[in-house]
Amino acid sequence: MTSLRDLEDCFEGVIPSIIATAAADGTPNISYLSHVVMVDDEHVGISNQFFAKTAANIRANPQASLLLVSARHGGQFRLDLSWVSSRDEGALFDRMSGQLRASSAQVGMAGVMRLRAIEFFRVDAISAVASPFDEADAGAGPPMPDLMALGRAIKAIGAQGDTGAVIGAVLDGCAALGFANAILLLADGSRRLLTTVASRGYDRSGVGSQVPFGDGLIGTAATSKQTVKVSDMSRVRRLGAAIEATTSADENRTRTIVLPGLPDALSQMAIPLLAQGAVRGVLFVESRQRLAFGLAHETALEALAGQCALALGELPAPEMRATAQASAPAQPAGRVIQVVHHHFDDSVFIDNAYVIKGVAGRLLAFMLEVYVREGRCDFTNREIRLAPALRLPEIKDNLETRLLLLRRRLDEKNLPVRLVHPGRGQVRLALDGVPMVSKAG
Repeated sequence: MTSLRDLEDCFEGVIPSIIATAAADGTPNISYLSHVVMVDDEHVGISNQFFAKTAANIRANPQASLLLVSARHGGQFRLDLSWVSSRDEGALFDRMSGQLRASSAQVGMAGVMRLRAIEFFRVDAISAVASPFDEADAGAGPPMPDLMALGRAIKAIGAQGDTGAVIGAVLDGCAALGFANAILLLADGSRRLLTTVASRGYDRSGVGSQVPFGDGLIGTAATSKQTVKVSDMSRVRRLGAAIEATTSADENRTRTIVLPGLPDALSQMAIPLLAQGAVRGVLFVESRQRLAFGLAHETALEALAGQCALALGELPAPEMRATAQASAPAQPAGRVIQVVHHHFDDSVFIDNAYVIKGVAGRLLAFMLEVYVREGRCDFTNREIRLAPALRLPEIKDNLETRLLLLRRRLDEKNLPVRLVHPGRGQVRLALDGVPMVSKAG
């Protein structure tokens, strides 16, 4: 006997479902549906966006028929339904609304395809529609996540002692679970931005690229605190200017670091990093395969993301020295490193190449200016935290994450200025030349 849980592929939104209703006088009506979800073993929820006639019919005549189609093997299933209620709030409404916002933004209809309500139906019967197609020829779905690999990844994340090691363990875990393309973004709650701190499986890391809260799958996952998934990108465009930008974007002109991505991705999923109700970031994965991520993959990544959020929140405070330790800098011969710091957005250019902007840009400019003025390469987190020129927020801010971001960005650009991490709560400038720092408006 077929159950709703056997129809998981039908609820992925790849092939539209069809609902048939009848008015009180028996006049039939058919509508296509963008979202159908399984509520529990006996109920389904249908998104109510535009179907005024369907909504009127089910209130006059609560019986309906629903046609579901498996996106994996094309099998069709008829569900006999009885309307139960309509709801415009609650956890399921919030999740479906967030999913709809993200999907509609991808086709240029943000704010248009608004979820009005969810219509809840009891499933009275399920029957397979006869088809000449042999479902056995369709092949199996993606391999299930390896629970042993998941367990090892969770243990590895919990064993790390600093932000960089936690992030590395998360991406290692993604790879071990079969997620070859993954991006980890950490949240800046005060600015409502998510910043890429690491990625795996791309030609460029995109470290430093940013996504605003609420923008696309990634931003929607942060604002809704819910996993957001698209199983067939051929139905929608990639969302967000950062994602849509090409690798040929001129960073020096736009001062925008491009988010990495697969131009031919068919499946995408964004999972919020939640700890005690706070969003610490978003884990994003994608695949060139349609229907690459099922419920088991979603559950596995949510476990990984949750462990990451807890580990980041429980890292011990850095052991910071009270004063900066003077050090004799290396004196490379001959080379002059041209550094320009633009005050209006705190962007920094090194040898005419755009590096980074914002708080991370101020941090880099501060350390380089200290080097030029005092000949000092070593700094402590405490010194940086207390420096008035940096104008760091008074609220708790993850300075270690910003320094990690800056260090990786400099490494990626292969510049003559790098940051190294000699010990907890310490950072050191490594220079392949003598910096000449100038300021611009």
